[in-house]
Amino acid sequence: MCYNVKANVESQLKRAVKAGYYKDAEEIKTSLSEFGVKGYNHTSGFSHPTLMIYTSPDAPPVPAIWGLVPHWVKDNEQRLKIWNQTLNARGDSIFDKPSFRDAAKSHRCVLYVDGFFEFHYYKNKAYPFYIRRKDGEPIPIAGLWSEWYDRENKEKLRTFTIITTDGNELLTKIHNNPKLSDSSRMPALLTEEKAEAWISPNKDEQELTQLLIPFPDEMLEAHPVKKIIGKGAVENDPEADKEVVYPELENDKM
Repeated sequence: MCYNVKANVESQLKRAVKAGYYKDAEEIKTSLSEFGVKGYNHTSGFSHPTLMIYTSPDAPPVPAIWGLVPHWVKDNEQRLKIWNQTLNARGDSIFDKPSFRDAAKSHRCVLYVDGFFEFHYYKNKAYPFYIRRKDGEPIPIAGLWSEWYDRENKEKLRTFTIITTDGNELLTKIHNNPKLSDSSRMPALLTEEKAEAWISPNKDEQELTQLLIPFPDEMLEAHPVKKIIGKGAVENDPEADKEVVYPELENDKM
């Protein structure tokens, strides 16, 4: 699963800056301020933050709210019921599930993050781990997006979901929630080449599915961090990704 990420402004806009959509840092800050977008040392999908997404190879990023709202949702009551259930989308079922199949065909996106957090369980206690690329580069994640018209407030809501795939060897060791029958999952991380292909038009289902494979273990690293959710956790803590030593984990055979 992927419900917690680190996404600094520089990482979210890496693709945009490289493509020359912004001339300088001030223009970027002004743009983000208008969109209500900010950087996060840690944010949870359950708080429905606004992040920047890329919806096509040749377009600048746009803001979207985490938690996909399908176009067929009738009203805000139904939106609130479905919202927390569409933070993630399984890559092996996006072309079948009603919430995602339309977006999978024509509304694909990528978002850039510094890294993500997953929980490791040892002796009935959860320990948060931070996972990132070894080279420190921002990571593109495959997603889907949708636009929903809020008739009550007379406005359009752009939303997105993060796609997940099978966990690689590293994530299989970390993401071991005993309450889940299928706990070995990870976000569908992409290389730059695969990110380009994912948001390119005229791709068939088979081509797209082949992009959603586990990211290579050798390109990632992970370490335990302090509490990021629940009582005692600090919202958007600047040290959210800082390594913490838990002596009890030294006996863990992960």
